[in-house]
Amino acid sequence: MVSERARSVDSFLAMDVLERANEREDVVHLEVGEPDFDPPEAVFDAAVDSLRGGNTGYTVARGKPELRRAIAARYDRDYGVAVDPDRIVVTPGSSPGLLLALATLVDPGDEVVLTDPHYASYPKFVRFLNGVVRTVPLRASEGFRPRAAEYDRTVGPDTSALVVNSPANPTGAVLDGETLGAVASVADAADATVVSDEIYHGLSYGAAERTMLEFTDEAFVLDGFSKRYGMTGWRLGWVVAPPGYAEAVNRLAQHVLISAPNFVQDAGVAALATDESWLADVRDTYRRRRDRLLDAVADWGLDPDYAPEGAYYVLADVSGLPGSSVDVADLFLEEAGVAVTPGADFGERASDYVRLSYATDEAAIDEAATRIDRLLDRLG
Repeated sequence: MVSERARSVDSFLAMDVLERANEREDVVHLEVGEPDFDPPEAVFDAAVDSLRGGNTGYTVARGKPELRRAIAARYDRDYGVAVDPDRIVVTPGSSPGLLLALATLVDPGDEVVLTDPHYASYPKFVRFLNGVVRTVPLRASEGFRPRAAEYDRTVGPDTSALVVNSPANPTGAVLDGETLGAVASVADAADATVVSDEIYHGLSYGAAERTMLEFTDEAFVLDGFSKRYGMTGWRLGWVVAPPGYAEAVNRLAQHVLISAPNFVQDAGVAALATDESWLADVRDTYRRRRDRLLDAVADWGLDPDYAPEGAYYVLADVSGLPGSSVDVADLFLEEAGVAVTPGADFGERASDYVRLSYATDEAAIDEAATRIDRLLDRLG
């Protein structure tokens, strides 16, 4: 019999849509956050050289020392923050890092505060650990940026963690230093710990990116190579743990993950060593795509009343269309051949939206715009 814990975890709707879309021909994919650019050539070269050098066995669970030193150097270089490499645990992607961080913090019955909307996996992981989800409401009229006062009202004596995500999935909101500092203060006063998901750092459009580590050492920070370097399938991320927590995270990693792929860790070192000036072109490309997609969404009459500041997602307001966001996503896929993600996966306050990813080329965005425009015209 399937366990109650496994039954409690709902499907990841974006992946369900992707699976269905892949069974069809001639589908425009706007459902998943899959960068369409390659990593720098030096990353490929490092991976190939490492493979040919025989680096195909296990590493220590916490990751190769040279990669952890390179990650620590990045925090010093980009944010002026000193991080001891011994606080860093390398993971096969940032999602396992999130699960390790929450597993280190959450006992059964503990509360974890999320924003609403939020990334789809957050509440699933909390409930998998028998934790309790509490939410801070976000508003489109405020760019889906949280108010620190809402965190203060939501935490309680059973709160063990506060999760923040900037730039955010699915909203694209970027949190300023004042907000991050205030959330850190709320967590400190409540004897809780911040878990900061920073996987989209490097992909902001005019908004300054700040790491939670600028405001407190007592936070878990998650990041990785998937989004910024276009390395989704390489599966490489990391966790920066607060002082005193890294050994607990490492013990869990030893059992759950064993280690991140050996040769991919060498590719990560090469990625961090690249001159990231090329990222400016990537951001400019995403900005153009965002603006193109926002124009299309407005033409459809689904304007969400905000502009994403980072990541590569737009929420389209489908509350005026028949049915739920799941129904609308089904309609777009079946009748227009455009795959989008139902907002229902991102929280109650996202239930009137569908998420569209602009991590694809402008021709695909234009084709999706034409198809959905024709569909909505037919619906009247």
